[in-house]
Amino acid sequence: MNTLIIKNASAEGPGTIGDFLLANRISHSILDLEHGEKLPDLRPYTHVVIMGGPMAVYEMDQVPYLRQEAALIEQAITSGKHVLGVCLGSQLLAHVLGAKVYPGGLKEIGWDEVSFTDEGMADPLMSRLAVEGRTTAQVFQWHGDTFDLPKGAVLLASSGLYRHQAFRFSDRVYALQFHIEVTPGIVFGWLKHETTVDLKAIDERSKEISVPYLTRARAFYQGFFTTIPG
Repeated sequence: MNTLIIKNASAEGPGTIGDFLLANRISHSILDLEHGEKLPDLRPYTHVVIMGGPMAVYEMDQVPYLRQEAALIEQAITSGKHVLGVCLGSQLLAHVLGAKVYPGGLKEIGWDEVSFTDEGMADPLMSRLAVEGRTTAQVFQWHGDTFDLPKGAVLLASSGLYRHQAFRFSDRVYALQFHIEVTPGIVFGWLKHETTVDLKAIDERSKEISVPYLTRARAFYQGFFTTIPG
């Protein structure tokens, strides 16, 4: 098992995803596209994780590596890799699978509730993110773009503002609009210069939710990296 983690922005690393891989001694490489690192040969990798970033899928002319990254993601899907996209990563997955990605009009920033669809609650991985005994969970959001659901994909979660929050394509590709990988320190670091939010309230909520959030995230990682079909 070998995982490639693609960073679209240097400040948006794998967070608790990386912690899980290290703790479980799962081989992985981290690629920073913002620093000009080149996309590798995918053949050695079983899993590909695409992280977030402030750029948009429809800005490929301004951010040329997004176009190359999209081609790599398409290759990963068609060759049967396990693929996870987070925030911008989920939008890139939607784009590669033929769906439209576009500005949503309003931003979701902070801890917001998502509801899991019936398919989401039946999904062996997505259901692990739900709060026990409920079909909802608070998740950390920081985005203004959204996407249409790709043809053939299964909708797994929605929020009050944006219907398409998570989807699965086949049994190997998962897209999460929200940030599963954050810690209180990551959230504070991202938002400390964001003047449109109540940073104190978000920071307090980050600390309150951090332990159960990490527990559910680890359960998702366990399934994605170690137990879904090989």
